[in-house]
Amino acid sequence: MLAAAHEDRQDARIAPPAQAGRVGVTRLVLTDFRNYRSARLDLDPAVPPVVLTGPNGAGKTNLLEAMSFLSPGRGLRNARLSDIDRRDGGAVGPAAIPAWAVAATVATRRGPISIGTGRVGAEGERRTIRIDGEPAKSQAALGEWLGVLWLTPQMDRLFIEGPSARRRLLDRLVLGLDPAHATRVARYEQALRERSRLLRDGANDPAWLGGLEEIMAAEGVAVAAARRDTVERLDRVCATAEGAFPRARLNLVGTIEGWLDAMPALAAEERFRAALAGSRAGDALSGGAELGPHRSDLGVLHAEKGIAAEAASTGEQKALLIAILLAQARLQRAVRGEPPLLLLDEVAAHLDATRRGALFEVLVGLESQAWITGTDAALFAPLRGAARFISVRDGALFPTIC
Repeated sequence: MLAAAHEDRQDARIAPPAQAGRVGVTRLVLTDFRNYRSARLDLDPAVPPVVLTGPNGAGKTNLLEAMSFLSPGRGLRNARLSDIDRRDGGAVGPAAIPAWAVAATVATRRGPISIGTGRVGAEGERRTIRIDGEPAKSQAALGEWLGVLWLTPQMDRLFIEGPSARRRLLDRLVLGLDPAHATRVARYEQALRERSRLLRDGANDPAWLGGLEEIMAAEGVAVAAARRDTVERLDRVCATAEGAFPRARLNLVGTIEGWLDAMPALAAEERFRAALAGSRAGDALSGGAELGPHRSDLGVLHAEKGIAAEAASTGEQKALLIAILLAQARLQRAVRGEPPLLLLDEVAAHLDATRRGALFEVLVGLESQAWITGTDAALFAPLRGAARFISVRDGALFPTIC
């Protein structure tokens, strides 16, 4: 009877497709990362989904966060690098361990690469990066090799809270198509911060401010143009998507983006530069800049219902986010020939059975790894035999035979 029951369960499982050349992590090593003193995983990218199960606080999200540092930026939590250091028994200050490291070997379409990144205690909030043993000039080099997308429970409120989180998601989507985008955003934001500081301190030096505004105009228009291009391309992919997830329609809301609809980029730069120069007095009082791509927003529409995403139900908002990520994975595969890794934290618990099954089918058929976490292993039963299951307990990893 047990054998017959086992065969019945097997019939409901998702069979892994016969595919070769998948993009994925083949080895992952963590050192002093959050609650991991030391951990190592050796993986076969031919089995695409990796399922991490365990109780709350075990370290599942921490592992996904470590994976997110294989791409530019501050990871899926947008955390300060020093906050990631493992603490000895909750100690802080001198007793705290002052550094963390993530090392991975990744199978890509261009061959395997080794990525190492971490925070060195003396370097504060800067992280070091090595690719195939050589120091990288900047974080942007990571984006040239690997795309990483993620969905976390904190993003469940993406459509009903302020635009900053939507901009972070948008920039992650742009980065998947244009690895240089991270550098442009960083240069724009640095110039914006420096200009704001000068205005706040009353240092009204026209030459100094003009130089910063020159950078803001050039980089800001380039950032807006890259976002605009990505949203237009992604919207076309979303508009033709089929399956259990709702079709999303995307648009970009912003003054600079509106200018680019009506004039060449050079004209938009000149207009932006003049607007910044004319708004110095007001910006000194507000402590920022009233105009620029740091004010832009991503608009999302539930196409079938004709309603804005923020008016949709919580479950529909989650489904829209998944639809956008899956569309981005298809778009990145078409544009760069290299599909992204997907990190999906606690995603299954918020989907009904139909959409959960549809998501599993898609993930098994991807040409790249997907990492999924959950507290209830039973939710992932359809993936047994088609995924790698790993149990996480107290910062330790225990491969599970399914």
